Amino acid sequence: MSTSHTKAVEQFDAVIVGAGPGGEVAAIRLRGQGLRVALIERELIGGECGYWACVPSKTLLRVTTAVSEVRHIAGLKPPPIDWGAVSGYRDYMVRDFDDRQQVQEYEQKGITFIRGEAHLKGPGRLEVAKRIVETPHIIIATGSQPRIPAIEGLEQAGYWTNRQATAFTQVPESVVILGGSAQSVELGQMFRRFGAAVTLIERGSYLLRREEPELGTLLADYLREDGVVVELKKEAVRVEVEADGTRVVHLNDGTQARGRHIIVATGRAPRTYFLGLEEAGVEVTEHGIRVDEYCRAAPGIWAVGDVTGIAKFTHVAQYQARVAADDILGKPHPAKYNAVPRVVFSDPEIGAVGLTAEQARTQGLEVVTAAVDFARTLARPSTYGKNINGRLGLIADKKRGVLVGAWGIGPEAGEWIHLPVQAIHAATPVSTLRDMIVQFPTFSESFFYALQQLDV
Repeated sequence: MSTSHTKAVEQFDAVIVGAGPGGEVAAIRLRGQGLRVALIERELIGGECGYWACVPSKTLLRVTTAVSEVRHIAGLKPPPIDWGAVSGYRDYMVRDFDDRQQVQEYEQKGITFIRGEAHLKGPGRLEVAKRIVETPHIIIATGSQPRIPAIEGLEQAGYWTNRQATAFTQVPESVVILGGSAQSVELGQMFRRFGAAVTLIERGSYLLRREEPELGTLLADYLREDGVVVELKKEAVRVEVEADGTRVVHLNDGTQARGRHIIVATGRAPRTYFLGLEEAGVEVTEHGIRVDEYCRAAPGIWAVGDVTGIAKFTHVAQYQARVAADDILGKPHPAKYNAVPRVVFSDPEIGAVGLTAEQARTQGLEVVTAAVDFARTLARPSTYGKNINGRLGLIADKKRGVLVGAWGIGPEAGEWIHLPVQAIHAATPVSTLRDMIVQFPTFSESFFYALQQLDV
């Protein structure tokens, strides 16, 4: 007589694979409407953002930014940095890599949490942690992982990704950072201000290659003022390790960069390889899961966040989660990406939204631009501190009379960039924007003055 080993099948109205910011929003939104929801996560609830990226990096950056701000304020002296207290607070913010409280909170909400790696086993069917779950609605929110370049000797030498670079216990003596992205800039400035020697290597002609060139040029100047060595138009070709552990990065122009650690920040790849997506009819490219305007990837399957490759930001993952959840709930509304804010939490901060001037021209728009220098135009920089400056630029479509892009660099740019974000999202006419009243003295006044200069 044979004994059956058939696994019991658990039924849910929706299953979310990945408990990062996107997965969490989707689970809570669907459960809030009464659906039976399962949330699957192979690591920690909160994902990359909560433990190894946004939260720890911004926590650490705030310390170095606050110390720098003091240098610009009359009558104040920079305080010493207590690394023990700083790292302790960082560990508190990442919950000491313990998500047991979050698991309990989800269970109290009526959401079933399953720890493990999910594999698709047919339409609406997944296997995870030796359990079989079935559902008519699957949301893939598995995020992304560092994209490691094929550089001779890099694997043998060892390197840090964002995970090691935000969880370090002692400030390193020196680091070499590969890449000129937002992550590279934030980590580079942070480590330099904590006392490390920093060399940043970027193969392009300016930092932040997806933004306005002026932003990258200004930012490089600020980093150099901090003592960061910024190497542009250079690329790592080989890595060696000396007897004392120093990493020597050989560059394509014959020069070298040296550091105790190498940080790889050359982009991220969608995390799709373990799911078995192709067998479920999901189209996967090198950029991620292909989705439509409702975040649908295949019948009964949606994808949100970094795994889609559309825009690798926490706030986009959360937005897409709302789009996907509402589609499942029978309240479809298409996703729009024309006004996605992009902030670099450097000092000074950088904010951008919409198209660059070059991108707008490529789309065939009749482009007009305007820019305002804070020191020459605003009162706020002088009241904020000594030697404070910044710039705001606007890009408009002259034919339609609306903004299509904006960028800024200056104190708190991540906050005041939302004026143009709202204007671009709503396609508010420039003529309407010019008639608004802006508080004096603020950095937001730059938006008003730039509007007056636009030939629209």
